[in-house]
Amino acid sequence: MTIPVVALVGRPNVGKSALFNRLVGGDTAIVSDEAGTTRDRHFARAEWNGRAFWLVDTGGLTEDPWVPIDVEIRRQVLQAVDEADLLLLVVDAQAGVHPEDARVVELLRGTGKPWLLVANKVDDPTAADFYEFYHLGAGDPAPVSARNGKGSGDVLDAIVSRFPERSPEEPDALHVAVNGRPNVGKSSLVNRLLGEDRLVVAAEAGTTRDAIDTPMQYHGRTLVFIDTAGLRRQSRISDGVEFYSALRTRRAIERADICLLVIDAAAEQGIENQDLKIASLAWERGTGLIVVANKWDLVEKDDKSAARFMKASQEKAPYLRFVPFLFTSALTGQRVTRVLDQLMQVDTERRKRISTAQVNACLEELVARLQPPQAAGREVKLMYATQVQVAPPTIAVFGNHPELVEEHYVRYLHNGFRDAWGFTGSPLRVVMRRRAA
Repeated sequence: MTIPVVALVGRPNVGKSALFNRLVGGDTAIVSDEAGTTRDRHFARAEWNGRAFWLVDTGGLTEDPWVPIDVEIRRQVLQAVDEADLLLLVVDAQAGVHPEDARVVELLRGTGKPWLLVANKVDDPTAADFYEFYHLGAGDPAPVSARNGKGSGDVLDAIVSRFPERSPEEPDALHVAVNGRPNVGKSSLVNRLLGEDRLVVAAEAGTTRDAIDTPMQYHGRTLVFIDTAGLRRQSRISDGVEFYSALRTRRAIERADICLLVIDAAAEQGIENQDLKIASLAWERGTGLIVVANKWDLVEKDDKSAARFMKASQEKAPYLRFVPFLFTSALTGQRVTRVLDQLMQVDTERRKRISTAQVNACLEELVARLQPPQAAGREVKLMYATQVQVAPPTIAVFGNHPELVEEHYVRYLHNGFRDAWGFTGSPLRVVMRRRAA
């Protein structure tokens, strides 16, 4: 059995995102006083009493047919409801019953799925009066305060009590951060990969504000795509929501195993400084990296265009020589399916383990070809090496004076190890260590 899916639904500004954060135990959804801050379905894995489940935050349901983004949000909410195993109808206990609450109840009744009524903003249960919520005909409301956490344990107990018998643990998921500047086609790319419109796509730049966790299965492996808001230049981040979106971009990279850096191949300047900033954040953290040059269908090109694009990018950041480039069109689907295979390959590369005998043989060959520079009055010797870590692969080289090995020689060893074993798409760390006495 798969891990259950629980969806939070309700009208705007009843505190769904705040409750989402409380139930998953972190600030993963953007919370703002502005109604409608949550636009997409927002996935996060939660666990309570040993039971794992996916919790889904959704945008606020309205009945305004004249606002295009509200129509799109409603479509997304209905899709989340269709996918969910259990629904939580969140209402605002301080505001009381709202006509929109009754309309959401009618929608949920038509699904035939189990659901709970959760009365949020009950900071003091002893002073709260839930009588009017019984008029909704939705059963007993479960009081909770997303702000101070009161009642959240009872809500979680009620959630897991409605799950079927224990599901087996899912295999280790591969987390993929989909990063890039605004409006380069990140959500369109993920939608193509998933085969459905899971993420809101609009012509307006910056439609995706949160980091959205979207799972899928590929060749028996769970891939979780984290579709993020575009990282803007700092001077352009004017309001609180945009600030937190930029913060989510960085946090998404920290959570990810591999970063898909999506760039606009049709842009005149090619890969930009903001693209390189994202790439550097991922590379320095030890995250796998794949560059996806999207909108390739809009580029006037010949048989050497891709090679020129890669060369120009690598001149700006030499480590991109070790990173695979894919040239795609999310609009037409051109080469999009190669992204999934490349993700699996990079994951294999970053988890590759080389035997100590092989590492030592390579080190001996490299040292024989070029001795480490000697320090005045002290001989520098490199004795042996071994791989001490995967994801990212890390090779420790032991010598008598590791502090005297110059940086350019460490780069020489790094390049030699890469020539031998590739580690394509993954940072490779070479650390110098003193030989034990």
